[in-house]
Amino acid sequence: MGTFHTTYDNWDANLYDSKHSFVSKYGNSLVELLGPKKGDKILDLGCGTGDLTHAIFKNGVEIVGVDKSENMIEQAIRKYPDIPFKVQDATNLDFYNEFDAVFSNATLHWVQPASQALQSIYRSLKKGGRFVAEFGGKGNVQTITNEITYQIEAAGFEFRKAQFPWFYPSIAEYSTLMEAAGFRVTIAQHYDRPTLLDGENGLKNWINMFGSQLFEGIPEHTKNQIILNVEKNLKEILFSEKNWTADYKRIRVVGVKY
Repeated sequence: MGTFHTTYDNWDANLYDSKHSFVSKYGNSLVELLGPKKGDKILDLGCGTGDLTHAIFKNGVEIVGVDKSENMIEQAIRKYPDIPFKVQDATNLDFYNEFDAVFSNATLHWVQPASQALQSIYRSLKKGGRFVAEFGGKGNVQTITNEITYQIEAAGFEFRKAQFPWFYPSIAEYSTLMEAAGFRVTIAQHYDRPTLLDGENGLKNWINMFGSQLFEGIPEHTKNQIILNVEKNLKEILFSEKNWTADYKRIRVVGVKY
């Protein structure tokens, strides 16, 4: 899980591990697509607290985990001291022709400009190296973010485009960016992946973990009331059997460096 959108670090690594472990669990099938082989050198881009990095490491590969969040990297180092973790920005990676693969789960929707990140990823790979990634695609969590935007404006605040922290492209848009960076795109999928948010506070926890930038300039007590209103209006749509389900839509891509 990567964190590349702010100049300050507002990521709570403990909350991430305790309430949002689904991020890593859903990434297991992406690891299968990566197909790590003994002897591979792999970069985990947006490694978060290191769970998927460790899962890949167990295949006998040499792996480096990077994330822009110091909080996440500190937690990853505590959990997995045998793996090298570094604080780095996806748009300015400090690697050149070094990796057999770059792996990235649930990160690249945080990264802008996407073209600069893809150029950086391309430079990091050896010739013939593969780029395997999954992240939010067009329409991701749109039900939730539309309601948040509506409630912010209903509370008398202007919602500015700059407050929206994510980049959710279509397949065509992202494949074009990959090709412009030099990749041959071999897989590009866009699919629905309804995602369970644990417990009755699941939606609130999700908003507090991932959506804090949406509330910039809004007092804490007003933010809390807005979230209550969002929960009330979405309960009939997204809540059942004591759990919330977020309307995730994901893009999964594989590219090869010529």
